[in-house]
Amino acid sequence: MKRLFIFSLLVSTTLTTMAAKKSVIDRIEPTNWYVGMKNPSVQLMVYGQGIRDVASVSTDYPGAVVDSIVRLDSPNYLLVYLNLKDAQPGTMTLNFGKIKVQYLLKQREMSGDKRMGFTNADVLYQLMPDRFAQSANHPKQIKGMRNYVEDRTKPSLRHGGDLNGIREHLDYFNELGVTALWFTPVMENDSPDSENGFSTYHGYATTNYYKVDPRFGSNEDYKHFCDEAHAKGLKIVMDMIFNHSGFEHPWTKDMPSKDWLNAPDWLDEQPQSKYLQTSYKLTPIVDPYASEIDLKETTEGWFVPSMPDLNQHNPHLLRYLIQNSMWWIETVGIDGIRMDTYPYAYADAMAQWMKEINEEYPNFNTVGETWVTEPAYTATWQKDSKLAKTNSYLKTVMDFSFYNKFSQAKEEETDGFEKGLNRLYGSFVYDYLYPNPSSVMAFIENHDTDRFLGEGKDTLALKQALSLLLTVNRIPQLYYGTEVLMNGTKVITDGNVRKDFPGGFPGDEHNCFTREGRTQAEQSMFTWLSRLLHWRQGNDVIIKGKQTQFIPFNGIYVVARQYQGKTVLTILNGTSEPATFDVSRYAEIIGNATKAKDILTDHNYDLSENQELKPRQSLILEF
Repeated sequence: MKRLFIFSLLVSTTLTTMAAKKSVIDRIEPTNWYVGMKNPSVQLMVYGQGIRDVASVSTDYPGAVVDSIVRLDSPNYLLVYLNLKDAQPGTMTLNFGKIKVQYLLKQREMSGDKRMGFTNADVLYQLMPDRFAQSANHPKQIKGMRNYVEDRTKPSLRHGGDLNGIREHLDYFNELGVTALWFTPVMENDSPDSENGFSTYHGYATTNYYKVDPRFGSNEDYKHFCDEAHAKGLKIVMDMIFNHSGFEHPWTKDMPSKDWLNAPDWLDEQPQSKYLQTSYKLTPIVDPYASEIDLKETTEGWFVPSMPDLNQHNPHLLRYLIQNSMWWIETVGIDGIRMDTYPYAYADAMAQWMKEINEEYPNFNTVGETWVTEPAYTATWQKDSKLAKTNSYLKTVMDFSFYNKFSQAKEEETDGFEKGLNRLYGSFVYDYLYPNPSSVMAFIENHDTDRFLGEGKDTLALKQALSLLLTVNRIPQLYYGTEVLMNGTKVITDGNVRKDFPGGFPGDEHNCFTREGRTQAEQSMFTWLSRLLHWRQGNDVIIKGKQTQFIPFNGIYVVARQYQGKTVLTILNGTSEPATFDVSRYAEIIGNATKAKDILTDHNYDLSENQELKPRQSLILEF
């Protein structure tokens, strides 16, 4: 077996072998740990040839106690559980028989309650590190990584974006007006790429949970990025995946225990008959009539053959994953987590993870990907839901209903019953199911969907969607490039909805990072959205205000937000014809107000008389 060496950029673990002939240590995870955690216990996963069979593990470090050791099925793994309740920061010597290891215990930068997560006061901006921007010192090839090709002409190969490239454009995000950045995963994905097959530029096939992918940069680069982003008022949301790993993760070649993966028998010469494919159907998790086979396929089936499904019911694996998320919070200072494929993992295990995260970091936030378009399903997964059998402790869920309904509405005329913007009205009707509607993340597109614009440039529909998204009682999420009219569909490949941001790479003639580099249409859209985003920042009417919606009438959909005597009206004409806004119908909101200002144009409207709306016009009025 190829020896694996400890990642050393943020790891101060050093290994000294003394007269050890049968056992060696190649790595320990976590690579370091922190004192002062509410839970003083830490699991060390020790890997090395024959390490399972060491006679004893001990330490004389003050305040540190070896609680237990666990000998797994593989002879090359040993789990050591330490209690650090009374330990102070410093370098601890661990004795594995005759092997001595120096292990670093660090001081936390702050207590867990001081880490503030994202809220509905934020606007998240999702981007893909491989596709956004490349720094000038980007390496041509990374030594030690499996063969890969960076070819920007191929939508399914790596394009060479990196963390420092994004860091160089932090001012762009401030100019736009977003407040939080959500990257698709940055952890190592050392998997071979294929132009016509499976590729991992997207980051969802982890091969090292404690290391940033070297093609994006180093752990130090990530820490530096987070620090600079924080200095500019930007939060960082980290994408994680507990449901599966990459096939090239060392666990696949040398499983710590036989039940580390779901359906592990497929790895034995990979007989196709033993491969269990997920059905991609999430409904069996909540279906009171679900069959055992349907439930098994959802939670135990693999996404694809190159993504082994992790068994979170193995308590040692679950502890590993819980600690890993805490390690990233402590080490680089992330402000939130987005958990991929949330319902595909075991619900009880994920609830335990969330409960521990909330206890250690009560003001932190995690959003789970819950891809079903029915609000009742999504609401079941939110913390304290009365619909769920057990509490998920997941504070934020993704509003796929909002995405789905607007995707349909933009192609329809709003009628007097169910089409067009009636679909959005009908989705919000079910907000009573959510324990906390203001902690639901809404969006109109992301890296897994068609771009909202499709292959077109219909800014009228786009402005309607963004006007509603950024004024309703939700945590809004944008997808990179929407502000400069990036489009595309998944008809041929997902890569066509994950195109490079114009101007982010050397040689780009089209540069959307600057006003001068944008076309007139791109600049118009950027200016419109930036104004809306900056207006939203710190706006208590949107953040805290009561929400009232009106059934679409004469094709017009109206949502009101009110707080401490101030009102915002979002008015959308959901038809391709002119329409009349009848002020008398909205008297309960308008009251005695006679004047209102359109926050996007500064145009003043007379609320004592009806207003004529242009086809697909959007208005956000403030009074």
